[in-house]
Amino acid sequence: MPDKKAEAEDGGPPGDAATEILDEKIWIDGCFDFFHHGHAGAIVQARQLGDELFVGVHSDESILENKGPTVMTLQERIAAVDACRWVTKSVPNAPYVTSLPWISHYGCKYVVHGDDITSDSSGEDCYRFVKAAGRFKVVKRTPSISTTDLVGRMLLCTRTHFIKSLARLLNGEEGSGTESERRIEGAALTERMRLYASDETGKRPGSSVWFWTASIEAREDHTEEEKGIFSRLCQGSQPKPGQRVVYVDGGFDLFSSGHIEFLRKVIQAEEVIGQDEGWYTTEAIQERVGKGGDYGPAFVVAGVHDDEVINHWKGVNYPIMNIYERGLCVLQCKFINSVIFGAPFTPTRAYLTSTPWGTPDAVYHGPTSFMPLTYDPYSAPKEMGIYREIGEHEFSGVNAGQIVQRILKSRDMYEERQRVKGVKGIGEEAQRRRETMEEEQRLKEKENAV
Repeated sequence: MPDKKAEAEDGGPPGDAATEILDEKIWIDGCFDFFHHGHAGAIVQARQLGDELFVGVHSDESILENKGPTVMTLQERIAAVDACRWVTKSVPNAPYVTSLPWISHYGCKYVVHGDDITSDSSGEDCYRFVKAAGRFKVVKRTPSISTTDLVGRMLLCTRTHFIKSLARLLNGEEGSGTESERRIEGAALTERMRLYASDETGKRPGSSVWFWTASIEAREDHTEEEKGIFSRLCQGSQPKPGQRVVYVDGGFDLFSSGHIEFLRKVIQAEEVIGQDEGWYTTEAIQERVGKGGDYGPAFVVAGVHDDEVINHWKGVNYPIMNIYERGLCVLQCKFINSVIFGAPFTPTRAYLTSTPWGTPDAVYHGPTSFMPLTYDPYSAPKEMGIYREIGEHEFSGVNAGQIVQRILKSRDMYEERQRVKGVKGIGEEAQRRRETMEEEQRLKEKENAV
């Protein structure tokens, strides 16, 4: 393993050549372990400071040496960073101690980091060299979320993060504290959601944000078919001429490479359809450019299920991320154009024909390791002739359940990581409780499948 201090002072990418260093090129780096909205919050703030954003991603080995084990592999972490709409380019294997030669190689004048302190294995500031050079800028850290927090939820099986009604929370009608404190917090959460719904510059409106309100029966099961009520929080983009409206849905818990690769393949499938329909002919491209700019053939709408709905089906303390956290993760993804919070587990004909864009041209579903069901949640889109399926892919097995299992299998290592972070030890009892709850849920699924 190379010496971190020597690497930071003298190192740089092999074949480093003189590059013009520009104020508008920004660098940010990190572990980005099971990429969450806290990471995205730092990235969008960094993007707002310039025109291009380069994101350094540390290797598994350097993170293990300086911080502890990663949950996700470098390949999985890179996939998550590349899917963030504010990222210009990801840079794998960036040094753990941020190096001036490295950032200068990419033409980046400034390095951005949150207002928390990050240290290497020697206890020294990872940004000491860029700070000394006057090339460091600070952005606000996103409150109440970190990889450490999420690992704690997995090991302790807590449910205190669940949100009963996101709309009421944003309106200040739910949550802890006084009425005044709830309204202040609700306003802050709403403003953060608007930020995550911004376009690739982080400065203009991007994705539209909607809520769907209906009975718990309609949201949770297939026994009630309701149109419900769609209400808009953020205006955002609308389908452009010729675009097909595509609907996807899910829990998107611990938003990761499995979800991202599914969404990328949805776009890929729509591009094939566009190719067959002449979307990419010179004449078609020139026509779109003449009317304001070129764009892709699909407008992707993501329906995100409530915490209560996911827990009904998955049990234990799923989802690990609440609906607000999961929604922000979906919003930051460059493959998404609109998000519907509170979407039903079963997209019925009544729901699909009542969306703000009318009936979607396609409803996509991918490989899911969900519980065995006694009915098909996608029977309506199949009957309507709009159902399409994405097959297995390299990240098919990466989901919230697998990520939790990775944590449980290496509990001792993650316990040490938590301890270093100042988190109280979880202990074997909590481990056994989690394993018991998971096993009880599996038995319940088998019984329901009979």
